[in-house]
Amino acid sequence: MSLKTPLGRVLGLGSAKDGTEHWWMQRLSAVALAPLGLWFVVSMLALPDLDYDTIRLWIAEPISTVALVLFVLAACYHSHLGVQMVVEDYVAGALKVVTLMLLSLVHFGVGVAGILALLRVSFGGGA
Repeated sequence: MSLKTPLGRVLGLGSAKDGTEHWWMQRLSAVALAPLGLWFVVSMLALPDLDYDTIRLWIAEPISTVALVLFVLAACYHSHLGVQMVVEDYVAGALKVVTLMLLSLVHFGVGVAGILALLRVSFGGGA
């Protein structure tokens, strides 16, 4: 027994079959953010001081740089997925397409800027 209407069966209309991937990617990025976020908070609390030089030396450590890059990537991706869902649910028409494109560009730009800033500080170029 099918739950599709007769017209839906004839036209082949049904699920777009892409919602589960979005859902899984959002959960996967959340799972990645949990330990990275915990590591970040514990690392900040363990530092003796939160002045620029201490943070710069901490970021310059290879483990810290890699973990921070992963944190920025996961946070930008997770944010993009969440905001995309809100826009798809509550914005209609041409404004939806424009908003989704702008949000993609903004999230990409923030991610690239964050990673470049981390690498610049990590390799000694930040002053």
